[in-house]
Amino acid sequence: MTAPASAAGPAGDPGRPPSARLAFDAYTWKEIAHLLLNLPLAVVGFVYAVTVLSVSGGLTVTVLGLPLLAGSLLGARLLGKLERARVRVLLGVRVPEPSPLPLARGGGVVRRLWQALRDPVGWRSLLYCLIRLPWGVLTFTTMLVSFFVLWPLLGHLARGLANVDRALARALLAPSDELERRIAELESDRGVVVDTAAADLRRIERDLHDGAQARLVNLAMGLGLAKEKLHHDPETAARMVEEAHGEVKTALKELRDLARGIHPAILTDRGLDAALSHIATRCTVPVTLTVDLPTRPTPAIEGITYYTASELLQNISKHSHAHHATLDLWHTPHHLMLQIRDDGIGGADPAHGSGLAGLVERLGAVDGVFVVDSPPGGPTVITAELPWRDRADEHHAGR
Repeated sequence: MTAPASAAGPAGDPGRPPSARLAFDAYTWKEIAHLLLNLPLAVVGFVYAVTVLSVSGGLTVTVLGLPLLAGSLLGARLLGKLERARVRVLLGVRVPEPSPLPLARGGGVVRRLWQALRDPVGWRSLLYCLIRLPWGVLTFTTMLVSFFVLWPLLGHLARGLANVDRALARALLAPSDELERRIAELESDRGVVVDTAAADLRRIERDLHDGAQARLVNLAMGLGLAKEKLHHDPETAARMVEEAHGEVKTALKELRDLARGIHPAILTDRGLDAALSHIATRCTVPVTLTVDLPTRPTPAIEGITYYTASELLQNISKHSHAHHATLDLWHTPHHLMLQIRDDGIGGADPAHGSGLAGLVERLGAVDGVFVVDSPPGGPTVITAELPWRDRADEHHAGR
């Protein structure tokens, strides 16, 4: 008598290998889960996309249509974010996040609305929602049929369909190119430049108020008193005029120093070689300078290089306890390289020094690189890399 099939157990039925289900690893089961979830989530996305496009399209003749469409694109961005998270968890693919929609400065509501309507990330996310429905039906059906009928092929089918899903996510949910990511970086860099410029303006205002302006006010008051005493006390008036003459000289020196701090005349007239030689002589530590540049860089790069070197030499004077330093400036095909070494005590760290952190931000604003190698005990080697573009190139581009 033949035993019932149910009594034979899994090992007694050679025609059906149920234990093979347990042979799949966790990675394959995640792919299967992802493919089974495609259909319900695709239905949600498709309904959302069709609804918002039809409703906002029908209302474009009114004032509500375009704002509704802009809001729908923001919602599509959110759906794309959720899909990227699902692909990351179940398929093991980290799709880069697109740059946030930049906030328009000025122009009011109309400009912000136009910016949202031109959002390529939102439009690609809507397209992803639309094409996912037929694909979701295909993947759900294939997995369901394979699970019960084509079991030996289930793992291979899951891997192949999951790879298509990975490609779709990378194509439609990732940034279209480096431009979008670069927009975010430039937004951040512009903020750094604006903050740096504002800080420089506040410093100049403070220096004028506390220095030359206050001295000129005292000078005017002194000359006024001297004028009153000119007839009845000429000796005192002469002494006050002499003091005022000294105040004028001091005020002129302060104004020259302030102007030199904004942009030194020697840098404008003679370039980096002469300007760096000048600040090297003011350093309290002996500095060996080497400059090897074929031409002068653009004024912006020249100014950043000068102030970077000036800040670093000041740090050496104040904090390094060094006996000697070297400053090397040279040119590669695409970069301007600045390197400063000292034999001091080391320990320089941009994370703990506002001056070095400011240099990191200043160079980052022009796609530069700032590297600090300063172990405790020294020596310290700081390298700055800036993009190279000489003045002839800039003149050519401006024509």
